[in-house]
Amino acid sequence: MKLVLASGNAGKLKELQAMLAGLPLQIVAQAELGVSDVPETGLTFVENALIKARHACASTGLPALADDSGLIVDALDGAPGLYSARYAGSPTDDAANNAKLLEAMRDVPAERRTARFYAVIVLLRHANDPQPLICEGSWEGEILDELRGSHGFGYNPLFLDTVLGQTAAEMAPDVKNAMSHRGKALQVLKQKLSALT
Repeated sequence: MKLVLASGNAGKLKELQAMLAGLPLQIVAQAELGVSDVPETGLTFVENALIKARHACASTGLPALADDSGLIVDALDGAPGLYSARYAGSPTDDAANNAKLLEAMRDVPAERRTARFYAVIVLLRHANDPQPLICEGSWEGEILDELRGSHGFGYNPLFLDTVLGQTAAEMAPDVKNAMSHRGKALQVLKQKLSALT
């Protein structure tokens, strides 16, 4: 099956392509087909993923896979949440987002720094698919008070996996992909796809 990845985020595309490598899918980034990003006007991660997938389907006539994900910090009432990519404003800027998060968490004690990455992945077979495949995953951790590591993108240098004792930016890509919110959501997707075939 030929599938459009409905994302303009280079880091996310690289991760998704690596994690989907074993499936019988020909994966094409939407930019390769001339599809631009669409405004994410939903009020939930699921709504935004559906908006992106539907736009890619309608533009290409192909099935589309989209994800929407973010960092949910308990001490910040769930922020940056839906607005994780644009937390410090537009255009998106990882360094500015991390600086803003560090500032927001400056006076938060260690025991209240809990957070999770959350992802929802949606697969639409066509633009009007009434039964999209919707898969979720979350990754529990804590927010550090300084950046650690150089792998990955986004908030990875501030997100500590307390089980492994490493930030997402310190992990080898295969370890991160196995632990991450996106990796967990993709495992659910793989199970649902194999049930369909």
